[in-house]
This record gives sequence, structure tokens and C-alpha cells, in this order.
Amino acid sequence: MTIAISVKINDGVVLAADSASTVIGEIPGPQGLAPVSNIYNNANKAFNLRKGWPIGAVTWGAGSLGNASISTLIKDLRDRFSGRDAKRRDWELNRRTYTMEHVAGKLREFILEQYTEARKTVPNISDLGFMVAGYSAGAALADEYLVEITNEECAPPRLLHKNEESGISWAGMGEPLNRLVLGYGTGLPVVMQQNLGVPANQIQPAIRAIQGALQAPLALPAMPLQDAIDLAKFLADVTINFWRFAPGAPVVGGPIEIAAISKHEGFRWVQRKFYYDRALNPEEDHDNREHE
Repeated sequence: MTIAISVKINDGVVLAADSASTVIGEIPGPQGLAPVSNIYNNANKAFNLRKGWPIGAVTWGAGSLGNASISTLIKDLRDRFSGRDAKRRDWELNRRTYTMEHVAGKLREFILEQYTEARKTVPNISDLGFMVAGYSAGAALADEYLVEITNEECAPPRLLHKNEESGISWAGMGEPLNRLVLGYGTGLPVVMQQNLGVPANQIQPAIRAIQGALQAPLALPAMPLQDAIDLAKFLADVTINFWRFAPGAPVVGGPIEIAAISKHEGFRWVQRKFYYDRALNPEEDHDNREHE
């Protein structure tokens, strides 16, 4: 399970995610299948969609489709975007004309294709989502799009903030951020109706009033990019520690990965884990530095 975060300001957009991957119900026990059989803390959930370009994504939900991890599939998509997939050269992005809406649409098409194929052998696949963010060719401000498969349905990419707007978006195990940023937990509508007797038709107006009064405006348009990076790290850390101390398995955790995307510097890793020793892999490390 995951926390995926996007912080959008005038100077760019910051993507952050934890590294926990939860295996559910695969180990039989005395009471049947274990709800959580294992948690791994080295999953990759943040990606540069074309090396050297100011476009990226974070993911949550299903960690794999069929036998391929989401990380591997996104690298396959990156090959298509880069023109390295000989069978799909038509997917190569044009540096002078591409748009973030097009990028998000092609990611949706690719993931939906993989999802549909995986369901032929694995009928029950968890919901899956992506926040796709970055700069269209020649754009002054970044865009963010939501691509989500929920209940086997995948709507067209949805713009998260208008081009000139700033703000924070999150997905996954976001209960602590709902409380911290919006001012209320996800269980409030049920409490209002069942415990306080608020009529159903008044729940949403009441929620909007509560959010309007209590929402914390943490991401301001003029915030420097470094402060947006610090904010994304803080929000990820709050989420990890909330689930660490909450009853149950710590399903959000591991190293926090952060990437910043700006108009002139492009996609830059701020925090990233490596499964290999960089000192022992000078060629790979040089390649990473060229494109980060």
C-alpha cells in the first residue's frame, strides 16, 4: 500500500512516494488466508517517463500486473516514449509538440492494455492509479493528470489543478493527510449521519463548510521549489509515521523517494534508493547522472 503525493507550485511540481509493497492473503494460516502476509519496503513508485525530459509519475494501488511489476511496465512505456520499442515507434514523443495531456492519455492506454491482459489469468486485481505531472513542450507552468482504474473502470485522464493553480494532491493511504490538510477524516460523513443525525442531503454541504473553514493552505503558488520538496517529504513522513503507530500492519513505509520537475532543470531526483552500490557500477551511475 502506498502514499503518493504531488505538490504543484509556480516553479514546478514535486512527486513523492513511500516504498512499501504489501502482499495480501497469499499465506495460509490457522484462520485461513492471512490478511497481510508480508510487507516489503523497496518498491519503486516514482518514475521519470522519458529520461532527460520534464515528465514524471507516481503510482499507488496494485504493485504488479501479471508477472510484471509496475516499475518494469513503466520502463517499457518509457522505451515507447523514447522510440526504443521497434514495434511501437508511433509512440515516440516529439520534443517540440508533446503535451502532458497526451502523455497521460498514452500512459492510460498502455496501462489499461496491460491490465486487461493480466485479468485473463488473474481475475481479481487491486485498483491502480497514477498522478502524471510535468511540462508540456514550451509550457511555462506544469500540469498534473490523474489516471485511475477503479472497479475495472478507467476514465480519461483528469486534470488535478488548472494550469495556473497550485496545490497538494495525494492518493493511497491518505487518511492522515485528509485530517491534516483538509481538516477532517474520511469517517466524518458516517459519524455525522449515524451519530449526530444529520440528514443525508446536508452531509456534503456540511463537509464543504468544514473544509472551507479548516483546510490548511500549505502549498502557496510563490513557494520556492526547495520548500515544496520539504513539504512533500514532510507529508510523506507524517503518513508513514501515522500508519506506523496506528493499530495494524505498517502498510506505508520504507525509504521516501522524491523527484522535482521544473521548467529549466527538468526532472531531478532529490531522494532515491538504489539496489546496487553506485561505486561498483560507474557506467550505470554515469548514465543516471546524465539523465537525472
